[in-house]
Amino acid sequence: MQSGALESRHSRPPDRRKSLWERIALTALLAVPLGIALVGPFLPVPAGDRTQPFDPAAPWPGTDHLGSSVLDGLLDGGWGIVVTAAAATAIAFLVGLPIGLAAAATRHRWLDEVLMRPFDLLLALPSLLLMLLLASIAPPTAWMLVLIVALVNLPDIARIVRAAALEVARRPAVEAMWLQGESRGRILIGYIARSILPTVAADAGVRLVGAFYLVAAASFLGVGAGPEASDWAVMVDVNRGGIFLSPWGVVLPAALLVALSVGLNLLFDRLLNRKATA
Repeated sequence: MQSGALESRHSRPPDRRKSLWERIALTALLAVPLGIALVGPFLPVPAGDRTQPFDPAAPWPGTDHLGSSVLDGLLDGGWGIVVTAAAATAIAFLVGLPIGLAAAATRHRWLDEVLMRPFDLLLALPSLLLMLLLASIAPPTAWMLVLIVALVNLPDIARIVRAAALEVARRPAVEAMWLQGESRGRILIGYIARSILPTVAADAGVRLVGAFYLVAAASFLGVGAGPEASDWAVMVDVNRGGIFLSPWGVVLPAALLVALSVGLNLLFDRLLNRKATA
């Protein structure tokens, strides 16, 4: 008994240290890119004169393809990606959640078909192909990119909400509420929506990371953000031609994109694991 107690005592500190280092790494992965993205545009940075593109003699971190400081692009380039992804995810859930709930709770088969069959058609198209198709017929504005990313995510959200709500809508408690004459709003919002809230919250985290990928890919492809825009993904694209002369114009924005993506994935995985073990 004593040896087992001693082993358990000696095994706890490494686990705690491991958990501490995981928190530190996760905080660093998220704090650095998010801090630069959200605070960077508001930092008072003195404007420098333009020099030659990819100037190896320029102060660190060098110059970009236009001869401007890479630091200016880093400070201004994350705001658009983060805000666009967050806004697109919020809009997609605001639209997809009520549609999925209505399709699951309705007692009319035709209404379920009318609500969900158009999303099946959208799901048949790859996300990037659908984005490029919509961008080719829409004006190239930031808000249009938000709507396009929201529309790309909408079919998955509506179907996940419907699948989760369908199981809840068939419970005896819901049948009893119908027989008692409860209002449709009380049944949908008061019971079904509250029951699927953990599923929706988990999917929202995954969907936010997916929206971030879509916005970064769209910016890299020139959808919504032109070559002159201050955008991390655009910086990677336009500066790759001078990567051997001034590599920081590609390495730093790419590293911030990777850190933010990995950090978000690890954060939501950690939250889901904690919820599963609770």
